[in-house]
Amino acid sequence: MDNTKDNNDALGTMMSRDERREFLKMRGELLTLLEGRLDRDEIETFRMFVRSMMRLDTPSHTANGLCKAVLSIKVAHAFASMIEPDRNILLAIGMYQMLEDGLIDILAIRRKWGEDVAGLLVGISSVVRFSSKNNAVNQDNFRGLMLSLADDIRVIIIMIVRSLVVMRSINLHPDQEWVRNVAFEANFLYAQLAHRLGLYKIKGELEDLSLKYTNREIYTSIAHKLNQTKRSRDEYIQAFIAPVRRKLEEAGLTFEIKGRTKSISSIWNKMKKQKVDLPGIYDLFAIRVIIDTPRDREKSDCWLAYSILADMYTANPARMRDWITIPKSNGYESLHATVMGPDSKWVEVQFRTRRMDLVAEKGLAAHWRYKGVKGDSTDQWMANIRDILETADAGPMQLMKDMKMDVYGKEVFAFTPKGDLFRLSAGATVLDFAFQIHSNVGAHCTGAVVNGQHKKISYKIANGDTVEILTSSSQTPKADWLQIVVSSKARNKIKQTLNEEKLHKADLGKEMLERRAKNRKMEIDEARMMKLIKKAGYKHANDFFADMADEKIDPGKFLASYTLDISKEATRVSAGEFQFHKEEDSTKSSDVMVIGEKSINGLNYRFAKCCNPIYGDSVFGFISSDGMVKIHKEGCPNAANIRERYPYRIIKAGWSGKTGDILPATLRIIGKDDIGILANITSIISKENNVNMRNITVDSHDGVFHGILVVGVSGNAQLSALVKKIKTVKGVKEVERI
Repeated sequence: MDNTKDNNDALGTMMSRDERREFLKMRGELLTLLEGRLDRDEIETFRMFVRSMMRLDTPSHTANGLCKAVLSIKVAHAFASMIEPDRNILLAIGMYQMLEDGLIDILAIRRKWGEDVAGLLVGISSVVRFSSKNNAVNQDNFRGLMLSLADDIRVIIIMIVRSLVVMRSINLHPDQEWVRNVAFEANFLYAQLAHRLGLYKIKGELEDLSLKYTNREIYTSIAHKLNQTKRSRDEYIQAFIAPVRRKLEEAGLTFEIKGRTKSISSIWNKMKKQKVDLPGIYDLFAIRVIIDTPRDREKSDCWLAYSILADMYTANPARMRDWITIPKSNGYESLHATVMGPDSKWVEVQFRTRRMDLVAEKGLAAHWRYKGVKGDSTDQWMANIRDILETADAGPMQLMKDMKMDVYGKEVFAFTPKGDLFRLSAGATVLDFAFQIHSNVGAHCTGAVVNGQHKKISYKIANGDTVEILTSSSQTPKADWLQIVVSSKARNKIKQTLNEEKLHKADLGKEMLERRAKNRKMEIDEARMMKLIKKAGYKHANDFFADMADEKIDPGKFLASYTLDISKEATRVSAGEFQFHKEEDSTKSSDVMVIGEKSINGLNYRFAKCCNPIYGDSVFGFISSDGMVKIHKEGCPNAANIRERYPYRIIKAGWSGKTGDILPATLRIIGKDDIGILANITSIISKENNVNMRNITVDSHDGVFHGILVVGVSGNAQLSALVKKIKTVKGVKEVERI
């Protein structure tokens, strides 16, 4: 590094001694960080940039007292260490203040440093200028405008890192009002953008610092309590991890386990939401299991690890998040579970592979809608980030500079006469705008005055339009409005209003039918009526009754059909209907089954009710969302779908050779409805050793006997023998297992 006297003298005139010392320290660290990551020419270019900054950075401080040179070098250092050491980005970060102070113009930058650096500086300047306006009123709209102003995703990332550096620099700053404004912007804008881009460490630190500056008492209190309980907390995490590690090792998995306590801001949010103090937090602990496994075994190994954990600790299925089966739109993959650990404490455990963890921790391709952050039209653009990270030979930042951020090109921004800003989808109409303001405004909209001119409800909004909605109390939503609007909010509200009208008609129609039935002194059975309504082709009863109110259906004719249906059933020669049902817990922990490639012992399993496998059937295991292994027959009607959609959740299973469990099997019996046929069948079953009847449903129609029998048997050999005996009963034509 060039340490000539001239440079040191220039540096001394700009900064205090402490600032000078900090600048030189950060400069040395940054150059060390860049060694081996940038080539010699790029390192020399950066040295030139530092020398230029040292000579020209005057005035030396911002209006709020931050040293510009120190701020610039810190932003460059943070970007290089936390994101990527990109030459052009680091140059743009350093020269921004020189450009803003008029010490260099954009044409000179373009000539000397190239079009890319100049483009980055233009983007940063545009965003910073807009950021000086009041963005606290509607930060979500500001985010959209900021993204539309920035030509390059790198500009947004630079601004996120810059916000972090500023937040680190303003602790105990004398201007507390300014500090609160900076903290608000960091929390509600840059932390959210960092979250969407997967920059978790930055996001967490921004939120923690924001809480520190806006509510120092709460921040200090939580930090103090965490520090007091750190030892016991660490001991608890280790006690939780130890048996899990042993079980995973026994299963043959190679992995790493990390444990942590959640961030202060996250804990505070949970305390407010759950209305509890720190000891009552639902899931204060978080464990991450990172598995080393080939790409083709990633999903199956993650699910196997989860199944082992769920067998050790009680899992909460409602808190399970499966982002392995269907990754998030930005490429985030992980399996999240919450289990009840020792001392009745909830612990969150994440399962992911080394590749998944690398993608998530690297940022830019990590999860997008996590913890309630609403997604928007940038989803499709963000879905490409994972491909960039995984295929970038020259580094993802290098490729990103060619991806212009036109993600909001499919949206428009319009204003009310009072200056309120609204963001709408491209193609949005006056009617969409009205519903965006308020549901009642949309429901009564008759048109609008746009930029001083009257427009119909179908007029398409353009960027920058000023729109004044016109309403009338007599106006109500129409079915053809659904062809005018493009937003889901407007469409849902219109449908809701139309459905309410249909419900009103349905009430009238049902009242008509009940009145007609009362006149005929008839009592309507609800179940029989619904059966006839569905037979008439209606999926929903409200549609049927609305048509009756519109006189499309005659209530008298319907009642005649109802009476005819009753008379037909009365004339049937029925064998009767018998119901006998026995419930029992089907969860097994015995050694009847052998589960897993390495015969994993102790896993809880359950026999699937969709196919009711019994001893001797060819079976396979499926790891369900609650961690239980469900045993299915190979010929299960759901087997094909399970194998196609969740092949990685299938686990080998077979019978250990030990019998004795009585398991249910279902038989369908068809025959001639002769007198005594049911008695003969039940007599055969009752005489069989170790066979019991679980359930019988019998019906007959046009002289044909239909029976569904659920019997408890010890295996398929016993069931086959029983089927042969039932087939000998007079009148029985067919017996099959279903």
